[in-house]
Amino acid sequence: MNKRTAAIPAMTLLLVGTLAACGGTSSAGSVIKSNATVNTAAGLVIDGESIADRATYDTAKTQTLSLYSGYQESNEKEFIAAFTKDTGIKVDLMRLVPARLSERVLSEQGAGKLGADVIRTSDYDIVDGFAKAGVWDPYVVPGTSTLKDVVIEGGKFSRVAAVVQTFGYNTQVVSEADAPKSWADLLDPKWAGKIGISQGLSGGSNVALNRFVATKLTPGYWDKLAALKPVVYDGAGQKATALARGEIAIATTGSASVNVAATKDKAPVNYVVPAEGFVTFDYYLGKTKAAKNVEAAKIFMNYNFSKRGQSLFAQLGDYAVRPDVAAPVALGRELPDVTSDKVWRMSLADVDKQVADSAVWKRAFKY
Repeated sequence: MNKRTAAIPAMTLLLVGTLAACGGTSSAGSVIKSNATVNTAAGLVIDGESIADRATYDTAKTQTLSLYSGYQESNEKEFIAAFTKDTGIKVDLMRLVPARLSERVLSEQGAGKLGADVIRTSDYDIVDGFAKAGVWDPYVVPGTSTLKDVVIEGGKFSRVAAVVQTFGYNTQVVSEADAPKSWADLLDPKWAGKIGISQGLSGGSNVALNRFVATKLTPGYWDKLAALKPVVYDGAGQKATALARGEIAIATTGSASVNVAATKDKAPVNYVVPAEGFVTFDYYLGKTKAAKNVEAAKIFMNYNFSKRGQSLFAQLGDYAVRPDVAAPVALGRELPDVTSDKVWRMSLADVDKQVADSAVWKRAFKY
């Protein structure tokens, strides 16, 4: 097994955004192409949808939201830039891969020093662990209680998006004609040593991909892929960089990650909608009991579930949880409708299979 570990710290701490110029033009190279119509005459109204009353909004504008996130960094920064542009509220982002984020949150919570107002991450076990540790302050965004599988554990946290996990390729290394069209194609010996994957023991994308492999692909798939000696990365960021540089030809990746990299950074990457379909896995969002900027936190929560906020996920290349938001578009291509047999979502009922699925992956890759 080839293994790569991060050569730089996993944590990124930054201040994103400046005061918004409401209704301005989108940034050059941004994947967010639409502009919001913002009305602040009596609070905060975006595209005709009320986000906050005047008192809440006036207070929130004086605050800087602290967001802890496991969402792909480039995607989160795009979302935050749009949020700040639309609302004028600044955001401090602390970004870690979900497993490291969990360690950080539980450590800070145990010490009584949790710094997050809002947390976004994947992996149900992680967010449920936060619930057991007393991290969450239940908050149900108005209008979300009628949405399917969105409000969880009485509003302790909510499902905010369905993130895509598929595979992609470097277009300078692999032509479109030669690119694999299915998960089965990845088992061709010609790709030996040229594929990058993430470690499959934790994180929502890996948990869901393990279940997809067990459910949808041929028996022994991981063993067959392991025989080709793919490069195993601890984090998605390092893997994405290696793909963009051509150090690997193919990698498991997200449509949103590819969309942002190709659009903003002009990376020579493309994604595939495999014949067997691709994985979607849940991302969750919740407000913490430790929140110091409560008004900003509520507005961020409300914004995420507004039609504007949900459309940002679709423009990035992931699926919204609101049924009135169209399927994602990435690199100018519309992804299949969420009801298509090409779109596979891991159900919460399958969460208890995580340990067994991870053991299969670990045995195959001798990790």
